[in-house]
Amino acid sequence: MRTGYFYSLIFSLLTSASIAAVAAPAATPELAKASVSVDVSAASQSAKVDLNDADATTLQKELSGIGEAKAKAIVAYRETNGPFASVDELLEVKGIGKAILDRNREKLEVN
Repeated sequence: MRTGYFYSLIFSLLTSASIAAVAAPAATPELAKASVSVDVSAASQSAKVDLNDADATTLQKELSGIGEAKAKAIVAYRETNGPFASVDELLEVKGIGKAILDRNREKLEVN
């Protein structure tokens, strides 16, 4: 009889501990991290990319449809032909077409 009472007591203790663990708000720290990353990405999206100053990594990260090879091609074109005079001159870079330019036109600038 004492063992049955002891097992019942242990069972109720473990059950209440597991309910408390399940009901605890564990997602609060993750929400804080998520909002910080959203703020950072929103800030980076609002800034325009200067074709004459950006390095290959920045071009690859900020522009849609631009991978490592196209980003390096943009930088190589700029080093060979001098600074870009306009955003439309990006069409002269091998691998950059009208669709990619139109997709990224709002993000680009030339200073």
